[in-house]
Amino acid sequence: MLLTRWGREIGDIPLCEYPRPQFKRESYFCLNGKWQLSFSKEKKIPNSFEYEILVPFSPETPLSGVSRTLESDEYLIYQRNFELEEDFNKGRVFINFGAVDQIAEVYLNDSFVGSHHGGYTPFSFEITGFIKDGENTLCVICEDKCEENEYSRGKQKTKRGGIWYTKQSGIWQSVWLESTPLEYIKSVRITPDYDKEQVSFEFENASGVEILVYDGNEIIADTTDKTIKLPQFKEWSPEKPFLYDVVFKYKKDRVKSYFGMRKFSKGVDDNGIPRLFLNNKPYFHNGLLDQGYYPDGFLTPPSYEALEYDVKTMKECGFNMLRKHIKIEPLLWYHYCDVNGIIVWQDMINGGGSYGAETNVLPFLNINLDDTNYKTFKRTNAKARKLYYKELKEMVDLLYNCPCIAMWVPFNEGWGQFDSGKAYELLREWDKTRLVDSASGWHDRGKSDVVSKHIYFTPIRVKVSERPYVLSEFGGYGLKIENHTFSDKMFGYRIYKSKEKLTKAYKKLFEKVIIPQIKTGLCATVYTEVSDVEDELNGLMTYDREILKIDKEVLKGINGNVMANE
Repeated sequence: MLLTRWGREIGDIPLCEYPRPQFKRESYFCLNGKWQLSFSKEKKIPNSFEYEILVPFSPETPLSGVSRTLESDEYLIYQRNFELEEDFNKGRVFINFGAVDQIAEVYLNDSFVGSHHGGYTPFSFEITGFIKDGENTLCVICEDKCEENEYSRGKQKTKRGGIWYTKQSGIWQSVWLESTPLEYIKSVRITPDYDKEQVSFEFENASGVEILVYDGNEIIADTTDKTIKLPQFKEWSPEKPFLYDVVFKYKKDRVKSYFGMRKFSKGVDDNGIPRLFLNNKPYFHNGLLDQGYYPDGFLTPPSYEALEYDVKTMKECGFNMLRKHIKIEPLLWYHYCDVNGIIVWQDMINGGGSYGAETNVLPFLNINLDDTNYKTFKRTNAKARKLYYKELKEMVDLLYNCPCIAMWVPFNEGWGQFDSGKAYELLREWDKTRLVDSASGWHDRGKSDVVSKHIYFTPIRVKVSERPYVLSEFGGYGLKIENHTFSDKMFGYRIYKSKEKLTKAYKKLFEKVIIPQIKTGLCATVYTEVSDVEDELNGLMTYDREILKIDKEVLKGINGNVMANE
């Protein structure tokens, strides 16, 4: 069993820090920790439970204490008791789930509270009317079909191997309670307008909210106006990731947040070449593919410190961007990117049936398929397609306020791709402040803000077009480090036998191929990848994050040359 340093020191209440940094109240009651768990063929709460599980780790993970796989014809039945302090309830009480894979039903004190479909987005229910004095009993019933129902599943696969990873189920992000006054702020949408030197706030269910904006400890605005002018503002960028703090006051409710003044766009440079722009200037996105998996928690980090470690280490190596690949992280990960100055390209989670020639063969023959043909792309389940749009909107709403996010990526390599033109239009309607890479890698149907290529096996030759050219996946150079691998198997696009040979090949790739093409049209790179994942040994770090395979100073030097040639 491969454990991380954080997993070896796991406590009784893991990931107990406040999980929502951009909408923070003082009220917080963490429900992570030891729960009762059963696997059942019937969807009913049993009289006794088989296991004790450490939430929020899925039962399949080492850190859960269970290490048992949920079968497709089974249900997971969770239960725990809790008591609230007398002064906790300020008028309303809500239960929040970071993510539950794939279908969840919630019960409190034997009463049905609500259900949620979709394994990667958060949800909450008001439970004021279900709470009672003294001990309360919370139950969650989960169902996970993985590939069978064509729901979003990411890179999980029942039969893992290669670039597909171990299936997991059930609760895999934090569970927590909060209380609000009877009249409260449900949500806020923060939109910085770089060109107009202002920031706007849209509140879902409250009017007359007092907004206090802080530059450090100094109040620079105190108003009920929904649009606030910020002349001579401090901008956010990877080089100077300045954030303004903000407090919202509405009657007895008080919420803390923050925002950054920045602008992501595309344009043409002085030589007539289409480019990605940051704050109205051409800016090269120099990044990595980041899958966010861990050997002991799988999709769930063993601690938030582990999340922060990945972000800080890659920033220290000189990268300025991470492509969050086929996963929606806990909100604290995006907070670490905001604070440390890392641009994020955010993937949507893939679904659909079993993938075939549309992903494995035809793209390498330069065959571009029509994604309105649902049968071709294994997207024949209308219910699953409808759920995709629901989850896509939930993802945008969840992450809209994060300064770091520059790009939405609705589809990757044809995995369950469908109607990508419609997805593009919806994303641009929902969010006019970011760019969209409609079909990362393959099957570009013409509606996208970039030309997006994945090139692992053929020569990388940038061809300037009317859209910025981004190399959204490449590299994948592998090195096996003994005693730091998940299994004896090894997947890599190119395999090297030593740290020295890997370093030499990496330097050659950037110095001879990547850097010379920046001035002639290359606008962004996404090297594969941050860390190893299961059999996949392409990471700059080992899966347990103990070893950086290329020295930090070497990476920093190469990345300095990349940015010097933008």
